[in-house]
Order: sequence, then C-alpha cells, then structure tokens
Amino acid sequence: MDSKMRKASFLTLIILIPFSIFAQQVKKDVKLEEIWASRIFAQEGVYGINSMENGLHYTTLDHGENYQEINQYSYETGELIGRILKSTELKLQDNSKVINIEDYQFSADESKLLIATETEQIYRHSTRSEYYVYDISSKKLFPLSNGGKQQYASFSPELNNVAFVRENNLFIKNLKDGTEKQVTTDGEFNKIINGSTDWVYEEEFSFNKAFFWSTDGKKLAYYKFDETDVKEFSMTTYNSLYPSEYKYKYPKAGEKNAVVEIFVYNLNNNENRKIDIGKETDQYIPRIQWTANPDVLSIQRLNRLQNKMEILNCNLATVSEVSYKTNVIFTETSNTYIDGSDDKLFYLEDKKHFIWLSEKDGFNHIYLYDLKGKLVNQITKGKWDVTSFYGINEKNGIVYFQSAETSPMERNVYSINVDGKGKSKLSINKGWNDASFSKGFKNFINEYSSANTPEYISLHAANGKELRKLKDNEELKGTLEKFNFSKKEFFNFNTSENVQLNCWMIKPPNFNSNNKYPVFITIYNGPGSQTVKDHFDGSNYIWHQYLAQKGYIVVSVDTRGTGARGAEFKNLTYLQLGKFETIDMIETAKHLGTLDYIDSKRIGVQGWSYGGYMSSLCITKGADYFKAAIAVAPVTNWRFYDTIYTERYMRTPQENANGYDENSPINHTAKLKGKYLIIHGTADDNVHFQNTVEMTTSLIKSNKQFDSHIYPDKNHGIYGGTTRLHLFGKMSDFIFQNL
Repeated sequence: MDSKMRKASFLTLIILIPFSIFAQQVKKDVKLEEIWASRIFAQEGVYGINSMENGLHYTTLDHGENYQEINQYSYETGELIGRILKSTELKLQDNSKVINIEDYQFSADESKLLIATETEQIYRHSTRSEYYVYDISSKKLFPLSNGGKQQYASFSPELNNVAFVRENNLFIKNLKDGTEKQVTTDGEFNKIINGSTDWVYEEEFSFNKAFFWSTDGKKLAYYKFDETDVKEFSMTTYNSLYPSEYKYKYPKAGEKNAVVEIFVYNLNNNENRKIDIGKETDQYIPRIQWTANPDVLSIQRLNRLQNKMEILNCNLATVSEVSYKTNVIFTETSNTYIDGSDDKLFYLEDKKHFIWLSEKDGFNHIYLYDLKGKLVNQITKGKWDVTSFYGINEKNGIVYFQSAETSPMERNVYSINVDGKGKSKLSINKGWNDASFSKGFKNFINEYSSANTPEYISLHAANGKELRKLKDNEELKGTLEKFNFSKKEFFNFNTSENVQLNCWMIKPPNFNSNNKYPVFITIYNGPGSQTVKDHFDGSNYIWHQYLAQKGYIVVSVDTRGTGARGAEFKNLTYLQLGKFETIDMIETAKHLGTLDYIDSKRIGVQGWSYGGYMSSLCITKGADYFKAAIAVAPVTNWRFYDTIYTERYMRTPQENANGYDENSPINHTAKLKGKYLIIHGTADDNVHFQNTVEMTTSLIKSNKQFDSHIYPDKNHGIYGGTTRLHLFGKMSDFIFQNL
C-alpha cells in the first residue's frame, strides 16, 4: 500500500469512528407494549422469604419453568443449605392432581408445611385456597380439609392443630387424629362472619385473618361480625348472557356498621366465651393480640369518631363469669384522629412491657410502657416520623425501625437502645430502604431503590454491614440504559402561604430550556400518602418516561395532608378533604407557569382513586389553571365512600355536611372548562362505579362535554390480560390530543 492509500484509509477510519461511536450510543424510545405487554422492565426480587427459627437460615420460594421450590439458604454465606420441597414432589395417592406452591408456612418446629394452591382473590387482601399439609421428614402430603376451599389456615403453636375459616365459620383440624371440629355454626354470607373480617375492616384496617392462637396453642381468640343491619351494595357483572348481581355489605359514611364481638374458644373444654368489650356497639376493634402470657388477651378499642384509642387487657385465668371481663390499661386521644389501620402495639416477651407508636408529640415515635399503662420512656425523638417498627431484640435491648429522618422523600433503617440512646443508621445507600429481620435479629435483608435505580436487595448483619447481594437487577439496569430516558429530578417551592411543597420532575430527553413544554402532573395526595419519593416506581416510571419522550414534562407534588412531615402537616386536611390539596395544586400550576420553559396554558393532571378525586377537583375548582384532567376510579362525593376511611378524616355527613359538599367534584361541574376524561371499572368493590355515574349525571346537568371510558367487570385495580395496555393507551392518546 502506497502512502496516498494509507493516508486515505486513515482519514476514512477517522471519519468512521465517530459514526461508529454514535451508532453505539443511539438510544431507543420506549413503546407502550414494552411497558404493559412484556416483562422487559420487570424487577427481580426475592420471594417467599421466611426466616428459620434458628435465625441462621432462611427459605425462599424459587420458581422454575414449570415448578416451584422451597429452598433453604445460609444468611452468612448465601449458600444453598438444601431443597426442602419441589412442587413436582407434591402428589396425592391417586397422583391425578398437580399442586402448585402459591404460598407456604412452617409449623413452629419446622417439621411440617401448610401449602396454599388454587388461590382465589375475593377483595383486596382476602383469598380462599386449597390447603395441603406436608410432612417434611416422611414426605407425606394430605389435604387439610375436604369440605371446600379454606381461608387463612394457620398452625397452632403447639403443632397438633390447624385453624381455618370456611363459609364464614371457624374450624380446627387435629393433625394427630385427623378429626375436624367446627368452632362456630352461625356463619352466613352477608349476615354473620366468624374468624375473618367484613369488607370495611379488611380494606381500612388492613387485615383479613380474624382469629389468633394463644402462645400455648390452647385457646383461639376470634372476631364475630354481625352484618345484619348493614346495607347491601349491588354490582352488576356482565360475564354471561343474562348479567348477574353481586351483593355485599358495604357501610357508607354515616350509615350502620357491623356489630363486632370478640370470643375465645378453649380447646381443653370446647368452651366458647365472649369478651366484654363494653356496652357501646357502635365502635371499632382494629386489633386484638395475645400477649406473651397465654392467658392475657389485648384488645384495641377505637370509638367511631376515631379520636380515642384504648388498650383493654383481659386475663382469662382469673375470670369465671359467662363473659370474660376486661380492664382499660391505656388511653390515647387526639384532636383529629388516630389511625387504627397502623400496627402500633407490640408486647415484649418479658411480660412486663409493651411498645406503642404515637404522634402525640407531633411526630410518629416509639414509646415504652409498662403493663399498667405507665410511660417508661420515649425511645425515639425528633422532628421526623418513624415509618415502620421492625421489632426489638430483648436480649440486648436494641430496637429496630425505619424512619424519614434524613428526608420525607427517603427512608432509612435504624437501631436504637431501648433507653433512647445510641441511635445508629444501618442502611447504606441514599434513597428508599426497607428491612426484613431474621428471627433473633442477627441479620436483615434490605430492599433498596432510588428514583432512577431499580431494586438492589442485599443481606446485612444487624450492625448494618453488608454481607452480600441477593439481587442487583443489573440486567434491568442495562435495559434501562438502552432507552432514551431522562433522570427524575427533585425540587421544591414555597406557595403564597409560605408552605414548602416537595416535587419531582422528568424532562424530555432532548430538553431545550429555550422551548416551551406542556406539563403532565401525576398525583395521589390522600392523607398520609406520598408520590414524591426517592424510590423506583416500576412501570409508572417507564410510562412517565414515555410521555417525556413525546415532549411532555412530567411532574408530581405532595400537597398538604401527605405523609412523613409530621402530624400537623398531615392532619391539616381534617374535616375538609380536598380543600387545601386543591389550593396547593393550583399553587403548583402557578409556580410551574413562572418557569421559562413551561407553557402555562398547557398544564394537565391525572390521578387514580384519591388522585382521581383530586384531578377532578383540579379541572373544576381549579379550571382556570388546568387544561386537561384524567380521573381513574375517582371518589366524586365522600358520601359514597365507606365509614372507616371517610369518617376518620371527615366525621359523618350528619355532623359535617358542609365539609362533604364543599369539596365534592359533583358539586362543581359547572366550573369545568378544559378537557376531562373519567375512567372506571364496573366491578369496583372499593370506589364504586356509582361515583362515576353520579359525576356523569352532574356533568350532563351542567351541560358540560367530557370523555368517559368504562372497563366491564374490572375492579379498582383495572388489570388483567391486555387491560393495562388498553388503559394506558387510552390515557396517553387523551393527553396527546388534549394537552
């Protein structure tokens, strides 16, 4: 090759290198099908984690192509100790039935397993399943019961019995002799419930299994709900030639609740006795639990206004009357409300103390009391909220918890001595951390993510030292790098009332500060909630990137009433839900409109459930500031929603009619100016389709044009098959056409 040819080749190479590098750096725009019809953005997790009693090992439910395995691992090394069970080994004598492991639990001595399969969802938390008992050493398998599917099957601590609910009655199966005892006989759909909760307790107090073994396994405490006087709600289902009606008991704000009673069944003498929880029946029992003493049952009693919480203790060993007597050992009151859906009460094994979580100093903190209800000391203090209590290692007196101390937008894991000294931050990474501790608190598994980083799951020693990673989602990180995504950025601003609001923003990947961009605001804003979190939001994060690629700036804001900023900020909305949140949303639109790169005339808003309620208020009461709004499954009048949630924040409509009416979107439809899309599933058992029907009626009465979209036989989550793809396609098209 002569010098001219070498020179030409060299120049060609110089020219081609930048194009080669450019080709390698070209990133793709995301498609809706990639978000909602494939799993390319799915995060890896660790599933079915169960700490073994020795605190040295844990089990997980691992999935193969056509099987599941329960495997045992070492906390310290991560090595596989052994396979406990593979689903292909689960065979009955006739070998005719394939049993998939959908959930599992160990007996107290870890010699047996309860395996749930063929699980049916009922409401948000409740399910029914076929349960099987598996003996690990003999490898024998047998069905728990042949009388139909069961709910909430649970081993007794003394190993020989399993309690479960079927058709609103409570049963006990004796594993030694195979006999099945029916504890209650009066269970009846839409009338009497034994051992499980009614709809409103399940939804708003966040539990469904309503029976509890004493620590010695000799007694079973359980709830009985009498729904006789609760009004029915009817939903039409359209899955057959002639649509059918599903009716269930749903107490709307101001209406009658079920009457709740607490019973204890004694296995030694087959005796059922009622607990005396007071003469007042219009009240709530949000939690019951056995103390470390197997003869002492603890009951939380909350008045209907939800501003007075009492702890009642019942000592079964010292009472011989027809009903067990109780005594009040602790009372807390509030000028607003006490949230009974939170786990607040924890009894120590020393049989002398309990831990209580309270906002009484203005922030949610941990307190230590003796069993007479006398305060021993406040364990955590500061102008920040404890957001989870993980437990206490009583041997060394160390308490473990999660808090928002660093920032309302972050979560970290901490330890502190029970005397309130020696607080230590255990989590390492800035962002969102949540822990799951082993038995004995020797180790914990930490789940970490940040706004732009998917989950990193790691094992730590109790002092916070990382021992090893479990899942790092490196494959997903690599996938994200291939797409034309922008970083989610946090910011805040002060309103005209000098209230600082936290926000995040995603800008278009080709952002140019000289251009004017439309803004899409996504919100929730319900009491104590947050959307502005340094946490990876999965598919929603990818959808927001999709909108940003289409030229929209995506924003979220936590208004007054949201969480992790203390009781005063959260409880400001008491008796007037929607008022201050709407003011803050208007302030947000005004602030965004002052930014040089934002088109103030093209600001839209979208929300689901409470967020749909808020987006509906924005486009009506805030009509001058929002061009378009999408409301998915919205509450449109608080009179349509349930007793526990609504009255917690609003009291009853009879007491607070103006609070209900002044901020219900159906009363403001005449103010609508922009484009409005309302979406609902007809089988929504939570926020009823009635909300959308009544909103539609009001819009028509006000002669306002709007768009609506209905999903037949879909519940509050609106999912299944291609439903989510269709839903987000509909919302995206609406945004493109109207914003």
